[in-house]
Amino acid sequence: MKQSFYLAGAFVGVIVGAGFGSGQEIMQFFTNFGFYSIPAILLATVLFSFIAMQLSQLGAHMQATSHKEIIEVLCGRLLGQTLDIILSFFLFGVGVIMIAGAGSIVEQQFGIPAIWGSLFMTVITILTMLLKVEKIITIISSITPFLLVIMIVVSGYALYKNGITPIDIEQNVDLDKAAASNWFMSAMLYVSFNVAVGFSMLSVISGTFKNKKQAAIGGILGGILLGVLMMLINAGMMTDMANMQIVEMPTLFLANHISPLVGNILSIILLAMIYNTCVGMFYSFTVRIIPQGRFFPASVVVVGAIGFGLSFAGFTVLVNTVYPIMGYVGFILLAAICWSWIKTKHHAPEINQIDNRKNLEDKEKNIV
Repeated sequence: MKQSFYLAGAFVGVIVGAGFGSGQEIMQFFTNFGFYSIPAILLATVLFSFIAMQLSQLGAHMQATSHKEIIEVLCGRLLGQTLDIILSFFLFGVGVIMIAGAGSIVEQQFGIPAIWGSLFMTVITILTMLLKVEKIITIISSITPFLLVIMIVVSGYALYKNGITPIDIEQNVDLDKAAASNWFMSAMLYVSFNVAVGFSMLSVISGTFKNKKQAAIGGILGGILLGVLMMLINAGMMTDMANMQIVEMPTLFLANHISPLVGNILSIILLAMIYNTCVGMFYSFTVRIIPQGRFFPASVVVVGAIGFGLSFAGFTVLVNTVYPIMGYVGFILLAAICWSWIKTKHHAPEINQIDNRKNLEDKEKNIV
């Protein structure tokens, strides 16, 4: 069971970055729909749990070492290779958003120009990528429980102090600022986007599991934990929707209303989560494009510099543009995982097909 909690925490650690922890993602995809954000979050939670469970089981069975082999099994070789390339560049886009998010936090919380916060995050990310990142990512992922605790405090205080007024919420519903035209599609987009974000890391982590049941439980727990965090952030922001729609970092706005100290604590936690995600995204992209070798250090610097330059588009603009677009790409993965589950239930198990393919390849290698 301990391993299941480890997988759940790691999954959440990958998903939770600047956009999630700051409340900007939840605002764009859920809170802007008012009370309809509640069924949207419930739908997203169920889908997160289901997809994470399926992917974790498949990764554990295949003993996956990267996302590429699982994508090719789910989508076929040609489509799988195409999605592999798209996902790699998508990881780069998320890394850019993390850099922009670091700048926004530093500017809103400490009054330091955003460029310095973004530059600091870029530099430490580049330095970390030149080292072994596995241990660092593992350490930073332990920040997730602290985020959960502080969000309980922040949202709980906001609900106690302000409450939720139906009239105010209805007056401040702004579908023009929402990520999609309706709450159902917005929830689907959000899940598909995050499936794309978490796909690679979850594939590798679940590949270390020997017990498929433990891996599946970890996936379910990860989805539930994400749902709890989404509901907490959404509830807190619904207490003051008018202000939430005009600030870059809604959760920081709420935290500072409790105390500057609480705001500073949340800022540090958010920066740590951003650092974790930023390193993971940029490293995954760089090592996928330029394998480890003589040119890798120079490539790391170039990728970091380009990411820093693109971050000037602004945190909110990037979230509202990149996430929905890439969410549609994630729909392909979402559909492929669901289709694999249907085939497993009603036809010859996909897992057996994988085994037969691997056994055949092994026999051909032995013959040669």
